[in-house]
Amino acid sequence: MYKFFQEQLDNKINNLNLRTLTEYCPIDAVRVRRDDKEYLMMASNNYLGLTFDERVIEGAIKGAQQYGTGSGGSRLVSGTFPLFTDLERELAKFKNTEKALVFNTGYMANVGTISAIADKNTIIFSDALNHASIIDGCRLSRGSVKAYNHCDVDELKYLLKEVERNTRKLIVTDGVFSMDGDIAPLDKLYELSREYNALLMVDDAHATGTIGSGHGTAAYYGLEKEVDIQLGTLSKSLGSVGGYVAANSTIIDYLVNMSRSFIFSTALSPADIGAALAALHVLESDTSVLRRLQNNVNYMADCLNSIGIYATNDTPIFPILIGSNEDTLTVSNYLYNAGIIGTAIRPPTVPVGESRIRLTVTAAHNKEQIDYVCQSLHNALKQLDS
Repeated sequence: MYKFFQEQLDNKINNLNLRTLTEYCPIDAVRVRRDDKEYLMMASNNYLGLTFDERVIEGAIKGAQQYGTGSGGSRLVSGTFPLFTDLERELAKFKNTEKALVFNTGYMANVGTISAIADKNTIIFSDALNHASIIDGCRLSRGSVKAYNHCDVDELKYLLKEVERNTRKLIVTDGVFSMDGDIAPLDKLYELSREYNALLMVDDAHATGTIGSGHGTAAYYGLEKEVDIQLGTLSKSLGSVGGYVAANSTIIDYLVNMSRSFIFSTALSPADIGAALAALHVLESDTSVLRRLQNNVNYMADCLNSIGIYATNDTPIFPILIGSNEDTLTVSNYLYNAGIIGTAIRPPTVPVGESRIRLTVTAAHNKEQIDYVCQSLHNALKQLDS
């Protein structure tokens, strides 16, 4: 009965592509402990370092104390407690849209939004490097999907030209691409969406809290009121868990009625919502957090460039392209032995032959830690070449 499953696992083992779960005990926003040894976490999306921020922890505690430990059901059945209303109002204000809607995860937000607004009569234009949740949302929608080469505006325009103007169309892209750290050309995508009568959707999972003064990709390009759908998570920069969609009232009301991942899911707990709301207030009011992050991004980029690794200071994501699974695991293991968590990213997360170490820096790291990471990486790569 289980032979097929074991064969698939054996195939992953043979290709050095097997994933396993590793238990770490967090010490703070950037340090973890395992087997009585301390490690520096360089693989987290906790970009603003808010997971241990006292203000955010207090928000979670107050949420649980006031409204209990669980929501008890889906919001359309058992109702919405006031924290949801507060968070969605603040998210809409933060994204400069009419309304917002919270989902249980960013993955569910993408799947639930795309599968609701697109159908078999819709053509979806999707960046080739979009996140898996976007890809799965496209599949569930049953729409026709036309993938364009990564950030290739010319190819997208060519594909749009081939489609009848009155056909329902959706252009969807990551704002900041999670494995490469580059920023989508949203300004050009917006121009094409208006020229060819298409909805435009951007996933700001890795852009919220990192670009556009923390407000994301649309703000980065000055298009907050122009982009049709802005999607994001509460689980990265905002240090909690969940996802959200910000758009005009028509889109949000439509999702409330049509998005299956929203309708049929028990709502997030009050502690989750309380933490996210507190983190959003920190992001909006405490400019020092964003300043620390950008300073660290600049410093990390400078350190990597100094050891011969090309890096930009656009986002906190620094992909160190290695190539083969074997070599990438070798570098990752070297870093691990040096007390650094730098996870080996392998297919299918990235294309075959493009395995990499994906380093992320946060507002909570310090310069000494960044120096140590870059020097250790330099040593690992030298050892690989020898």
